[in-house]
Amino acid sequence: MPISFDAIPALRTPGTYIEFNNELAGATSTEFKAVIYGQRLTTGTVAEGIPTRVTDPAQASKYFGLGSMLHKMCSKFLTANATTPVYVIALDDNAAGTAAAGTITVTAAPTTAGTLYVYVGGESVSVGIASDDAIADVATNIAAAINAATYLPVTAAAAAGVVTVTARHKGEVFNGLQLHASYYDEAQPDGLAITFVNLTGGAGNPDVTTAIDAMGDVWYNWIVNPYTDTANLLALKTELDNRYGPLVQQGARAFAAYSGTLSATATFGEGHNSPHLSVLGTNGAVTPIYECAAINGAVAAFNLAIDPARPLQTLKLVGMLPPKADRWIRAERDSLLYDGIATYKVDPDGTCRIERQITTYQTNASGLPDASYLDINTPETLERIRYEQRATIAQNYPRHKLADDGTNYGAGQAIVTPKLVKATLIALYRDFESRGWAEGFDIYVNNLIVERDISDRNRINWRDTPNLVNQARVFAGKTQFIL
Repeated sequence: MPISFDAIPALRTPGTYIEFNNELAGATSTEFKAVIYGQRLTTGTVAEGIPTRVTDPAQASKYFGLGSMLHKMCSKFLTANATTPVYVIALDDNAAGTAAAGTITVTAAPTTAGTLYVYVGGESVSVGIASDDAIADVATNIAAAINAATYLPVTAAAAAGVVTVTARHKGEVFNGLQLHASYYDEAQPDGLAITFVNLTGGAGNPDVTTAIDAMGDVWYNWIVNPYTDTANLLALKTELDNRYGPLVQQGARAFAAYSGTLSATATFGEGHNSPHLSVLGTNGAVTPIYECAAINGAVAAFNLAIDPARPLQTLKLVGMLPPKADRWIRAERDSLLYDGIATYKVDPDGTCRIERQITTYQTNASGLPDASYLDINTPETLERIRYEQRATIAQNYPRHKLADDGTNYGAGQAIVTPKLVKATLIALYRDFESRGWAEGFDIYVNNLIVERDISDRNRINWRDTPNLVNQARVFAGKTQFIL
């Protein structure tokens, strides 16, 4: 009986026995997953550190509290991408932290009635204004309107014409949350004058190691992380490196966002160097950074799942509101792309689009400039190639014996040789080429080495050199005109 059966032993009872084996089926698949870290309110029903699948914003408001950071992040993610399965790991506020606060100060009373549109983190609240309202009345009405909008990430209190707006959560991530009026140039009652001071003073973000530990050994392909403080990013980058390594092989790309001046953003980018962390420089976008990270992560996850090698440029960042003015010009954005910061462009109608989704990786282990992991497509494509190789080998040779090339074993035996593995890898590379993930087939074949390990005769080693397909990003022409 030279054929290697999996489940049929030697038998004496009559009958026809047929087993099924999927080694030649050749179909590999994976379910891509995204995970969001963020803060919950005590009104939420899901406790800290429990990975929870979320499929609509209403669930998020129930699980993590209406108006919570996670409620807002999930709403933005699911609006931009309702396809990729997304799990959420809630964090409690840091008990030692402080909440950011800002002010809305009414400096002159209205002379006509109308409606005031106050924007909190890019979300509009309408306030009815009477022509005889005093300064204190306007402030009281603004505070009441904000508090009535329970979906907002803030609460408000008015005193002596000043509205104090306080974040629902503690932590520095809410610093810079914008307060202003008439983002879309809505008319304001005559005579009314108001000044705004964005939220500041927040301190003490939660520790993301709680969320990292909660991920366990589940493979999440994309992580949305709202925090950009040094300690949390260090913990996250360490975990990303570990997951990408050959002993875990559950690589993930993490998305964050940073708001600040051009100089501050460049300095921030220069302080990081990870092929798996992509930080979008928002240039003071009206949408809060934790929501920008969720939007960017959602758009990237949807499209990278379809094709890891295809660039993300021009894709719409659904739900992201850019700065009202003072948007970075091309030269400024270009400089940030040398500082590890991903960039976006703004259409005339205010639509935000990905310009170039780079990682923060900038230098190699020797501290020298290195562009090998510049674009997010590189680690994403390598991740998919590795997965397909692993899955194909595991499916084709799940319980095989190992022999040298040239062994005269019987047909149908569950035996694999280096030559068979080499043929499998070559066939798989042809598939990568057809998918548009790789090129240079002949060179790949010539460079491919597959051999049996000298010390461990139960092991096959290989070295291959996949030539990853690049992305069409820059087109340059020189026109020499003739008169």
